[in-house]
Amino acid sequence: MNPSLPNLGLFKGKHMALKSADNPVSHAPLKPEEQELALKREEQTALETELAERELRSANLHAELGAFERQYLHFVGLRYAELDELKAKISERLAAEQPANERARKAAQDARARANETKSVAGDEAEQAPRAFKASPEMKRLFREVAKRIHPDLTSDRDDRAKRQQLMAEANEAYGRGDETQLTKILTEYECSPEAVKGDGPGAELIRAIRRISQARSRLSEIDAEIQELQRSDLYQLRSRIDEAQIHGRDVLKEMIAKVEDQIGQAKRRLEGAEPV
Repeated sequence: MNPSLPNLGLFKGKHMALKSADNPVSHAPLKPEEQELALKREEQTALETELAERELRSANLHAELGAFERQYLHFVGLRYAELDELKAKISERLAAEQPANERARKAAQDARARANETKSVAGDEAEQAPRAFKASPEMKRLFREVAKRIHPDLTSDRDDRAKRQQLMAEANEAYGRGDETQLTKILTEYECSPEAVKGDGPGAELIRAIRRISQARSRLSEIDAEIQELQRSDLYQLRSRIDEAQIHGRDVLKEMIAKVEDQIGQAKRRLEGAEPV
């Protein structure tokens, strides 16, 4: 080799290296169905996140109202049951004193029916007062994860849907009890189940994504309707009134208890003959 001539092989190698650095290898462009699948997956992820939030709001509202109802029945309902029982006894005594008075007999029957109904609704007195519902941040996080991954409206498979429905029902019960351990168990068991395995192929995945988007939108509408119905309920209105009063320093529940207890005292005195019937 002529020492005065450059090493052409070395020159060529350096040239190719520089060219390669200037023009890195580009990936093949996505196919149209792959591009559409990527967009649908983004939309699906956003909807599933929103759905999980909405499910959490619904579960939270159900749990809060359930806890409030138990508190109300414990503190107020049982006293109303006692009051109605006293009123029934008063009416029955009046009817017994006037056996020929049909109106008194009918009033006694109505009062007894009302007392039995109130007692049935109020239930038996518990040893401890029920607690108000308050979910921890970890409980909320776990429930969001369960709703995002297990919600039955996010699958098209009939068997998988049935399993998810059962698991979501268990998750709602666990959330209402404040059972973080059970929520974690539900999530872990489903993630390791065969139903969690996804199929292959962009075409099939695209169809599944479109159906899941449709199902998620449908469920979002259902949740909105459920929440609106709860917010129109007498129980929700009563709780809102009590919460609003507490902001201004009033304890409406305590006021209601005092009022009923005063009526109970009057009814007892009437029954004992201290006051005219």
